[in-house]
Formats: sequence, structure tokens, C-alpha cells
Amino acid sequence: MSTIDDLPPLRAVIAAHGLSARKSLGQNFLLDLNLTAKIARQAGNLNDTDVLEIGPGPGGLTRGLLSEGARKVLAIEKDARCLPALAEIADRYPGQLQVIEGDALDIDPLEHLTPPIRVAANLPYNVGTELLVRWLTPATWPPFWQSLTLMFQREVAERIVAQPGSKAYGRLAVLSQWRTDARIVLSLPPDAFTPPPKVSSAVVHLTALPAPKYDADPAVLSRVVAAAFNQRRKMLRAALKGTAPDIEDRLIAAGIKPTDRAEQVPIEAFCALAREVAKG
Repeated sequence: MSTIDDLPPLRAVIAAHGLSARKSLGQNFLLDLNLTAKIARQAGNLNDTDVLEIGPGPGGLTRGLLSEGARKVLAIEKDARCLPALAEIADRYPGQLQVIEGDALDIDPLEHLTPPIRVAANLPYNVGTELLVRWLTPATWPPFWQSLTLMFQREVAERIVAQPGSKAYGRLAVLSQWRTDARIVLSLPPDAFTPPPKVSSAVVHLTALPAPKYDADPAVLSRVVAAAFNQRRKMLRAALKGTAPDIEDRLIAAGIKPTDRAEQVPIEAFCALAREVAKG
């Protein structure tokens, strides 16, 4: 039996159900249940809290979340091979685990969860960034979630917490730090996973702020930042020329030098530029 519950160790679960991580689904399984419980603890106090988990696989993090006291876990899994293993966890925690087979990009978690809600996931690498951007850019704020505790490739995690002037600073840093307190809370080597990925991983914890740090329309800010960093080697007046016909004047009004490059611009200035662009 495992050290966190009376279910079998994950290696035995994977063998019993004939599971193997599929590269096409961006899967890498964490087998150390002590480590998955440690990741679950990074999400904070889970008592009286519902948790959304994406891509649970054989259920290592799922078991960690439930053993740490989550009121309910909604696990969305695209790989039908994993459903029998997750059903065994649901039997062990009656009424606390709901498993939905499907694509997380197509499912509204609010149809199944009750606030307060936290998100915790070892995200599949092929959809992780897209999910993060969706969670960071709802039309209204605060969002449905209190915090996000997410595992990424180390390079992606560093992009989320990067500061202006660094090579890692870009769209993810702006969108993350505009509305959340984002920090790396755990690092994991490749050999923590089966199969081992080629790169290290890291867990990022993002706490939703009551209000954005600076006023800006999320859709306009996303568009401006995406254009700016899509051509990050160009001066902003060139990178953003399709954003507004008088973009140079709007850059100056936002306190940005038209000759600056995107990585030189702090979040506050990007928000100011978004307000200028939104004027039409």
C-alpha cells in the first residue's frame, strides 16, 4: 500500500491497467505519492474547497489532493485508458471525486464545482500554456478560481515569473503578473517522471488578486502584448504598427519610447498602452 492512503502504489496501478504515458497527449506520470502530496500542499488549505484537476492520468496528484482534504476534486481526463484507475480512487473517496472524460478546453468547470475553487494540475505539456492564458484572461475579474498550482516545463515556469529586461520576460509574464501573485514553489528533475522528459519541471503557484494591478481591458492587453512579443527583436513602433494607425503617438502617450523593444516595457506601461489602444 502507499504511504498516503490504502490504495496500491502508482507503479502497481499502472501495471494492473496496462498504462503507458503517451507522447501525443503530452503525458509524463509522477509515481512518487509523497511528491504528489507535496505538490497538493502547495495549493494551500484544501478543506472546504473544490479542486479542478486537468489530466490526472493514473491519479497520483488526485490522490494527493484528496488525502490533503479537498472537499471535491473534478478530474478531467482525455485518455479513456486512465478511467478505470481513477474509478478505483473514486470508490476509495465516495462522493469526493468526479471524473469527466473529455477535453478540458471544451468543459465548463463551473457546471460541476462549487466555490471556493482552486486549480491544481500536472498539465499536459501540449495544452498547458493555452489553459493558463484562458484562466488568466476571463472577461470579468476575480475569476472562478482562487489560485492555480500548475506544473510546467521549467522554461515555461520561468517565463511566468520573469521580470522586464530578461530573456524569459514576455506575454506569459505580463498576463500572469498583471492579475496574480505568481511564484515558483517547487522544482522537479526529469527522473521524477515516467517516462523522464528531456527537461526539468517546476510547479508555479498563482494567487488571484482581488483586482488587477493596473486598469486595462483584458482582450486589448492580450492583443497588444501578443503583437509586441511576437516580434520581440523589433522596435515597438514596428512590432505594433498593425495595432493602431497612430501607434507611435499612443506609445508616447503611454510613456513608452517607440524605439523600445518589448522586453524593456514593464507591465504597468503595457496596461497604459492597452488603454490608449482601446480608445479607438
